[in-house]
Amino acid sequence: MSDLGSEELDEEGENDIGEYEGDRNEAGERHGHGRARLPNGDTYEGSYEFGKRHGQGSYRFKNGARYTGEYVRNKKHGQGTFIYPDGSRYEGEWANDQRHGFGVYYYINNDTYTGEWFAHQRHGQGTYFYAETGSKYVGTWVNGQQEGAAELIHLNHRYQGKFLNKNPVGPGKYVFDVGCEQHGEYRLADMERGEEEEEEELLATVVPKWKATKITELALWTPALPKEPTSTDGPGQEGPGAEGAGEPGEEAQALLEGFEGEMEMRPGDEDADVLREEGREYDQDEFHYDMEEGNINFEEEETRQSDLQD
Repeated sequence: MSDLGSEELDEEGENDIGEYEGDRNEAGERHGHGRARLPNGDTYEGSYEFGKRHGQGSYRFKNGARYTGEYVRNKKHGQGTFIYPDGSRYEGEWANDQRHGFGVYYYINNDTYTGEWFAHQRHGQGTYFYAETGSKYVGTWVNGQQEGAAELIHLNHRYQGKFLNKNPVGPGKYVFDVGCEQHGEYRLADMERGEEEEEEELLATVVPKWKATKITELALWTPALPKEPTSTDGPGQEGPGAEGAGEPGEEAQALLEGFEGEMEMRPGDEDADVLREEGREYDQDEFHYDMEEGNINFEEEETRQSDLQD
């Protein structure tokens, strides 16, 4: 997202500056429908009220950006579409010249964000789709960052848990299409750095590492309260609401056996708003296991799954 060079010129008190063709009120103010060419080269065509842009209008910037939508007293306010200089586009709600409410942002790398905005930033519930990988983040955003409960969905597996500063943190689980879940926890660990980096950085860089704890059959994403064991349950038996709901199938067990080690996840190269690389942030290749340590590589999962089916 690039707002640089896309600030609108306030026309208040500038009725005699620039060019204007259109309606005026008795006081000589721009009032009604009109067309203006501002001193900085921008143009506006649409509704005016008491000398200010008010109602439906279209504002074109000299740098190629343009806004078409609703105005309230010279401010973008209501429904509108903004096409930015870099070609990205926002369609949705505005308040006091800022993206605010519900809207969709189309990035130049074909990624999209659909959801809530607050004070020009992604904030609330939203879905970010990564065009390059086909993955998507569905969950909570805080001040433009992925933070809170969310689900990161890939082509053949998904991760469900909490995020902080764009990275998974704390308890969560991976859900595989083969019909099983791997439960565990993301823990932050110090990242090795060179001497020069240590001098330049005051805060230690940390990366999340995955520690698996158990494997179960599929369960609902929204956890339900466990049911009390009935009198018909024999000794050592678990009630119908017990965690895990049974052991995984033979194929899942063969595929996931040995999940005892740690999984390292590299931090993303955010921000896409500046680098436009957000689509690579959670590429499946970044979620990798080391087979030598008893873990599994997601890239090898499809091959092993295919062999099992054959």
